[in-house]
Amino acid sequence: MPVVDVQHWLTALPPVAVYLIVAGVIGVESMGVPLPGEIVLVSSALLAATGVVQPEWVAVAAAFGAIVGDSIGYAVGRRGGRPLLARLGRRFPKHLGPAQLARAEQSFARHGVWAVFFGRFVALLRILAGPLAGALHVPYRRFLLANAAGGLVWAFGTTYLLYSVGRAAEHWLKDISWAGLVLAVLAGLGSTWWLRRRARRLEQADTPGEAEPVGATAGDR
Repeated sequence: MPVVDVQHWLTALPPVAVYLIVAGVIGVESMGVPLPGEIVLVSSALLAATGVVQPEWVAVAAAFGAIVGDSIGYAVGRRGGRPLLARLGRRFPKHLGPAQLARAEQSFARHGVWAVFFGRFVALLRILAGPLAGALHVPYRRFLLANAAGGLVWAFGTTYLLYSVGRAAEHWLKDISWAGLVLAVLAGLGSTWWLRRRARRLEQADTPGEAEPVGATAGDR
């Protein structure tokens, strides 16, 4: 679903409903169900630039949904184990099939809880991080720390990046303020490039080797 369509749909809703939708969609996505969480966040952040909703509440809702959803996904994964992941793969083969699961599991084995932090910026790991960490018995305290940090950086960073760019673009269109627009775009591109680059390294297939036990490496990475 395109960002423009989602933004148009959200515009017709009261602000409280937008915040609840942001938290709900991102929360369910973080539990392991493929939903367009990032598209909803991007659309809501751009909507905040127009003054329809408040950026701080969009970010809070996104962070809340990410942290709580991942924690629920962790609990479900820990209880259901690998059979649960196999069922999810059969239900959503395009998103959570054996190949995607193998790549995500390899990222956990090699990078520990850093896979949870940077996984928030990768569609595949954003969906699988909670259930997979639970199924692999990653210690919950370490998981929660990485989960909360990644959720906060992703939610507030994405929201205020797009909000700032949107406001600068609006100001530019009115007052021809090139400086504000250029600075906002450069800052946004730089930070997004760095985070995406780090996240992409986790998503890519690593060189085959002996994977360390996840529980043992999660706290040392």
